[in-house]
Amino acid sequence: MKYSKYSTVIIGSGIAGLYAALKIEQQVKLPDGLLLITKSRLGESNSRYAQGGMVAVMKDNKSDSVPSHISDTIKAGAGLSEFNTVKFISENSDAVVKDLLKFGVEFDRDENNNLCYTKEAAHSVRRILHSGGDATGKMIEQALCRKVSENENIEIYEQTDAVELLVSSAECKGVIVFNNETGDYETVYSSAIILATGGIGQLYKYTTNPVGATGDGIALAYNAGAVMQDMEFVQFHPTALAIDGDENRFLISEAVRGEGAKLCDSDGVEFMSKYDERKELAPRDIVTRANYNEMQENHTDCVYLNASCIDSKKLAKRFPTISKKCLEHGIDIAKDYIPVAPASHYFMGGIRTNLKGETSINGLYAIGEAASTGLHGGNRLASNSLLECVVCAYSVAEYLKSIELKTPKQIDEEIKSIIDKYSNEDIVMEELDIQSLKSELQNIMWDYVGILRDKKSLETANELIYRMKADFPRDVKCLNRDEYEYRNMLTVAQLIVHCALNRKESRGAHFRTDYPKTNEECIHSVIVKEEMELVK
Repeated sequence: MKYSKYSTVIIGSGIAGLYAALKIEQQVKLPDGLLLITKSRLGESNSRYAQGGMVAVMKDNKSDSVPSHISDTIKAGAGLSEFNTVKFISENSDAVVKDLLKFGVEFDRDENNNLCYTKEAAHSVRRILHSGGDATGKMIEQALCRKVSENENIEIYEQTDAVELLVSSAECKGVIVFNNETGDYETVYSSAIILATGGIGQLYKYTTNPVGATGDGIALAYNAGAVMQDMEFVQFHPTALAIDGDENRFLISEAVRGEGAKLCDSDGVEFMSKYDERKELAPRDIVTRANYNEMQENHTDCVYLNASCIDSKKLAKRFPTISKKCLEHGIDIAKDYIPVAPASHYFMGGIRTNLKGETSINGLYAIGEAASTGLHGGNRLASNSLLECVVCAYSVAEYLKSIELKTPKQIDEEIKSIIDKYSNEDIVMEELDIQSLKSELQNIMWDYVGILRDKKSLETANELIYRMKADFPRDVKCLNRDEYEYRNMLTVAQLIVHCALNRKESRGAHFRTDYPKTNEECIHSVIVKEEMELVK
């Protein structure tokens, strides 16, 4: 096995990981260098699929303010958003956006070169920046990828998976990585491991997330003993294009409704007024359940989004990506109804961190969707996710400036025993039909741990997932990436089910039909492996 050492290792190449790499390289002393690990190719991540935009409370936007953004975020968060976290991220948005501009990120501007702002559900004012019309995540990621690729001080491992953290006495000292192309393992020592591995959307049959969103960082941290928070809160986006054929469902951005599009049935009858006075601009959990309810009552696979009320030229300019994708399926969004249905989209839970990215394990940090900072609470406010990614990446870089990054010199017996598990000679392992197993798990999660839940459905899921995990024959080493992903998916699925069973109320994105009311007491759910082994 190969051994190496770096002052900082970042796992994940979405916007959070890329921006953290650039900021750390720019201002932190790195005697042993910086390594960025991605299990795909640089530039492929969940971030690139973010269409609508990024919240930014800019000082030149006179209609907006930090208190206004705080209020909107906390209202959407269903009581679980942490005020100090929301305040910190909101207050730092102006500075971070201006810093992104220096790295070549471009946001859409009007004819006077002023930044353009749009409005999405549950926002009280227009405060959302966008780029390329409806390709914000892609445009930000492309700009940051260019800077990372050009930076000779950032080493990049592609097609590489992190498979186990090296943790001893609640201190992270490195990570075991696996190259999916060569089959080789490597021990990487570091005093600062940053997880920026994204979300969990691929645990569900219908998702807007790419194939890599399998909860890897969350499973890594949980297995290492880190504290997990609010694992039951999975956000389902109300309007994914209800056409199958790809690895995921194409997102129809909330910004389309923000510009005036209406939800309706196949006859054009609008229905959102039955569910909320804010109609299409109600928080996502309300709109998602409304769409789901309409589909159930009418025995249909979708509802429809009518964007024909928006000026056709504006539609084409503002939503070129959505227009193109729909045209591929024979849908002209300027005059045709768009078939839409809910799909898993974002994870509010994850690895509990503070605003410096610190987890409960010394030397282990988490940022982006893998982390649970307390910003999103029980129901993420639209377009807050990209803002959290960049502000927390900026913050962890600021924190690492203040500490000395010394690579561990002595490795104790506990660390050595972890390494030995991967150093042993390979044994012949029978290949498994992982794609079928993943599909089975995705169906279980969609059917029993989805938009609506109850005790019976959750207990059914718990039993089925337990059996799948018991039948999986890999205790340590897996044969390939698919197997590692599947094992991670099983772990995260069990965590979601366990926490969903324990939260006996409905709050935000977590809706229990057997406990439809919201409790007066508002608490975070917390789970640690040392305190509870996940068993049947």
